[in-house]
Amino acid sequence: MATVDTVCNRLADARSAEWETIPEIVQTAFERLPPQVWDYSCGGAESEVTLRRNRSAYEYLAFRPRVLRDVRQRDTSTTFLGTALSMPVMLAPVGSIALFDPDGALTCARAAKSAGVAAFVGTVSSPSLEVVSAGCDAPLFFQLYLTDVRQRTEALVRRAEDAGYKGICLTVDSAVYGRRERDIHNRFRPREREKPNVAGMSTKDADLFRAGASWEDLEWLCAVTSLPVMVKGIMNPDDAVLAVEHGASAIYVSNHGGRQLDHNAATLEVLPEIAAAVAGRVEVLADGGVMRGTDVLKMLALGARAVLIGRLMAWGLAAGGQAGLARALEILREEILVNMANVGVSSVHELTPSLLRPTVPPHRPWPTDLWGRPTSTVR
Repeated sequence: MATVDTVCNRLADARSAEWETIPEIVQTAFERLPPQVWDYSCGGAESEVTLRRNRSAYEYLAFRPRVLRDVRQRDTSTTFLGTALSMPVMLAPVGSIALFDPDGALTCARAAKSAGVAAFVGTVSSPSLEVVSAGCDAPLFFQLYLTDVRQRTEALVRRAEDAGYKGICLTVDSAVYGRRERDIHNRFRPREREKPNVAGMSTKDADLFRAGASWEDLEWLCAVTSLPVMVKGIMNPDDAVLAVEHGASAIYVSNHGGRQLDHNAATLEVLPEIAAAVAGRVEVLADGGVMRGTDVLKMLALGARAVLIGRLMAWGLAAGGQAGLARALEILREEILVNMANVGVSSVHELTPSLLRPTVPPHRPWPTDLWGRPTSTVR
């Protein structure tokens, strides 16, 4: 006799087989999530200007495709810090990922494994970093927030080392928690949930410590671990240079999904100047509104080694758990392959700025929201 879990898994597999496009997955997530959790997942800071820029920036760049090239065989594989990836897409760290699937970061890791990519596990995500690594042998990177004292931060790093994580991702764009007005209006407080990696730690004390952080903290972190350290939240080329000078092994261009500083630039806008500033000394990652294969190709053409998805990851989970996220990654790969052929490249490493040009965004023939769903579906 089938267990409840088995039946649920079969239903999730059946639903995932029905999804043929990414907007279908987003729509399913919208229909299944409680209103306050949907708002949390798609909202941004204050007026959400940064949030909108992250998505709209892609429309200001058009492709300059090349033709009559042999693209019968196309290769999406790459590496990041020596880790092999089947495609240049990884799963971003999301602290409240358990809101979208009971097993949270563990389910993400399992979906990453099935897709041949890596997952980032957050300091404030659940389950614990050890449970995730023990439950799945996908390549994992640990996203780190500086805690209230260095000893506690170093203890987290040691735990990540012992659990087999491949690198540390230090987030530096959260000196103060952003004013996310959708959550404020909904009286929704996701920060009050359980955080197994930092159980018992005062959120207030940790916030105060991060507000006083400096480049010396990055230099200290790089000195206390043998793992490569990347810096997440870089939006200024001067800071990218400083990060490299203080020991960073990679730069992660991110504005925290538009959830921290309103009226910030889009990550796509600053990516070229940051890639130019580091001048190949370290690898560059980027996130920010990535929803389609064309988004991935544009990021790579402008200097990113790989991109990370956050909201799409959460919505894949909400739509169908591991099967939903795996299907989202599968569709994303299909889009990358199709658009590589039509741009005229057979490898993701052939993408360069010469394949892009500035353009004027098209007029939309029908009203849609940021994620391509008809606005009539918005609560």
